[in-house]
Amino acid sequence: MSLLHHIRQCNAWDPARFLPFWHSGERLGLVRRANAEALKRFPNAYAVDDKGVRLLFEGDVDAVSAVIEETTEHLVAEGLVAKWRHEFFAAAPHWGAQPHFRIDRGAVPFFGIRAYGVHLNGFVREGNRLKLWVGRRAPNKAVAPDKLDNLVAGGIDHAHGLEETLVKEAEEEAGMPAALAARAVSVGAVSYRMAVTHGLRDDVLFCYDLELPRDFQPKNNDGEFVSFSLEEAGHVIDIARKGDDFKFNVNLVLIDFALRHGLIRTDDPDYLDLVTGIHRPID
Repeated sequence: MSLLHHIRQCNAWDPARFLPFWHSGERLGLVRRANAEALKRFPNAYAVDDKGVRLLFEGDVDAVSAVIEETTEHLVAEGLVAKWRHEFFAAAPHWGAQPHFRIDRGAVPFFGIRAYGVHLNGFVREGNRLKLWVGRRAPNKAVAPDKLDNLVAGGIDHAHGLEETLVKEAEEEAGMPAALAARAVSVGAVSYRMAVTHGLRDDVLFCYDLELPRDFQPKNNDGEFVSFSLEEAGHVIDIARKGDDFKFNVNLVLIDFALRHGLIRTDDPDYLDLVTGIHRPID
């Protein structure tokens, strides 16, 4: 199976089935047409037509967030939004922009809000060989249970910045000291847009590389991983190439790692498609 399978999987969506979601003249998301129909039941808060969905309420972040939270309560009760995670993301038109409101992570796909995350490739160098730390997700995870994952990964919520999230997740997921996590090198980002059960994932994942000491042993502190293993980097890419053992979006991060470290060579017939495929245009 080609690695392009994962890029196609992460970008499987039909634009004709979605409408732009607007607030104060700025697009904040993409709402599935069926979800837009559900929002017609709240005419005081949303205007819905064939051109899009507009959040009508104006106010500061706290006031607008309260309106979104009230809507989310109804959607959860109706089974249109996954169970609340009580983790809130910022809804903004682009990275670094002032957020319009906060939204429960479980409701992000319903409104198609762009979300941001951080992924860390923890590797060990043995001569000319690279080895990657791989984690196995807990079987009770709501998303991709029992799948393989990066050593560290997590969503960037409204209360934490990018670097702060990296250090926090590194301690929670891998027992990594803050001083060690702070040595991670920013190496870019991957992006994708993917239809899911409750709507759309429109995600950007900031990627970091961290060369770890040979004696480092990850220890999970938050119950999200059940085990870790240190694998030959080439073997990790082969696992991704052969199937869906990794969480869907982790494959994009691994492709990015492999391209940058020469594990996928320029004579690979899919090389250019892989290079461009992990960077969906941000619009």
